[in-house]
Amino acid sequence: MGDKNYSMKEAMIFSQRIAQLSKALWKSVEKDWQQWIKPFDLNINEHHILWIAYHLNGASISDVAKFGVMHVSTAFNFSKKLEERGYLKFSKKESDKRNTYIQLTEEGEGILLALMENYEPDTNAVFSGAMPLKELYGKFPDIIEIMAIVRNIYGDDFMEIFEKSFSNIDSKFSDEDGTLKKIDPAEKEYA
Repeated sequence: MGDKNYSMKEAMIFSQRIAQLSKALWKSVEKDWQQWIKPFDLNINEHHILWIAYHLNGASISDVAKFGVMHVSTAFNFSKKLEERGYLKFSKKESDKRNTYIQLTEEGEGILLALMENYEPDTNAVFSGAMPLKELYGKFPDIIEIMAIVRNIYGDDFMEIFEKSFSNIDSKFSDEDGTLKKIDPAEKEYA
């Protein structure tokens, strides 16, 4: 075994445990996600691209691929479909002609905000599955071990963007009568 601090049995059990749990969890996440976005005639890749474009505010297609965990051609093709629907606009920067950048249009931001306002946690199986833990511990699971694994696979910059999107929601949205609403920057100044 040499200098390894694990056995083959440990490695196999861990890898298969992660694989099978991930597949089961993804199946439920995918179903929840599709059910949430279906009324807006979007697929998961399109919604994810809108989400990334919103939180990165001027992302390159390479950024979308990286943070959306998709191939560059997938990011480009779905972004192109969103552009055709009027949700995104493409641009090049004077200082960077090699990369294509995307920006949400007003209509694209409107769709994303409407999706956030129409989120129904009670119809989300993963949310419902976590509720007993929230009731027991008073908070939702942090899932820090999984985040550490993802950080080790995709890097710190991936996790920074991951956290930025949730920080944006926390600071730029309010919960009004059980609905997420974007805080008007003018109102925030007076608060």
